[in-house]
Amino acid sequence: MKLDIYVNYPGNCEQAFRFYEQHLGGKVTSMLTHEQQQNPNMPDDWKTKIVHARIEIGGAVLMGADIPGAESMRSAYLSLRLDTATEAERIYSLLSDGGEIFMKMEETNFASRFAMLRDKFGTSWMLLHER
Repeated sequence: MKLDIYVNYPGNCEQAFRFYEQHLGGKVTSMLTHEQQQNPNMPDDWKTKIVHARIEIGGAVLMGADIPGAESMRSAYLSLRLDTATEAERIYSLLSDGGEIFMKMEETNFASRFAMLRDKFGTSWMLLHER
């Protein structure tokens, strides 16, 4: 049994997954559009949006889709454990650009670097470099 994460996006799933692939070292293993699924009921402006995508990041699987009216993640976070404080700072800078910071990157009693934010695609992240 494996537990994977599925995130709905309001129309920017492909952009988010390509960004994560490029900057987080992920690998998109599947990306299908509504048009490829031949869904005749989909409005024309949604035909190129994603019906299902899959990316592998750091040994975990993230899946997603574009859903009209989807809301950003609010009380769930993707938690990314990083190998070094330098890498934590790099990823923090990358993901916080154009996003919303809930807790700036800092040292805590449980981590040398920790931050909470929502990126420009609406995905909420916890970044952690453990002691």
